[in-house]
Amino acid sequence: MKIISTNIGKPTKIIWNSKEVITGIYKTPTDAPIYLTKNNVMNDEVSDRKHHGGFYKACYIFSAEQYPYWKNLYPNLEWNWGMFGENLTVADFDERMVFLGDVYKVGGAVVQVSDYREPCYKLGYKFGDQKILKQFIENGFAGTYLSVLEEGFVANNDQFKLIERPDKSLSVANLFQLVYAKEKNRDFLEIAAKNNALDPKKRTLLEKYIV
Repeated sequence: MKIISTNIGKPTKIIWNSKEVITGIYKTPTDAPIYLTKNNVMNDEVSDRKHHGGFYKACYIFSAEQYPYWKNLYPNLEWNWGMFGENLTVADFDERMVFLGDVYKVGGAVVQVSDYREPCYKLGYKFGDQKILKQFIENGFAGTYLSVLEEGFVANNDQFKLIERPDKSLSVANLFQLVYAKEKNRDFLEIAAKNNALDPKKRTLLEKYIV
């Protein structure tokens, strides 16, 4: 996997349900390296600290290979890397081959695959259609959040080098599909609930489905 775009967002004001909301989803590519800290990407806007940022959601990555699918659905948008609010657009990122708890060295940082993306109304607002939320879930390839184990700079063309993988885990794709499945796979639930890379609050939510 290789970074092909580092993306930073500035505070952007939108109107939602007649109220002003500040969002950081409008990210644009930057030619300069960006610095991954333990709680966020330096100089990147994180407006909703309840659902974004923090140790388990310090950095969001999305696959460049998914862009053609979405461009076909939304051809009239002005497309550029960072469209999905990702900090890093990554080439050769297959969610079926990357696992919760994987630890990677990338640039000057060490990161761990840590959490799933939950699409919200801000993505729908940006794309001009709230039905993208359902499409996003049905597509099943949502990227992933990273925890930052060792802070450092990352830049375009930096490679993700796998240095550790759990003995038993779920792929990023399996985890996302599990969360939104009406009938949840018990074995997958137990694996996810025992994986310390995932936010403890999320593990507790998944445990409730185990009967």
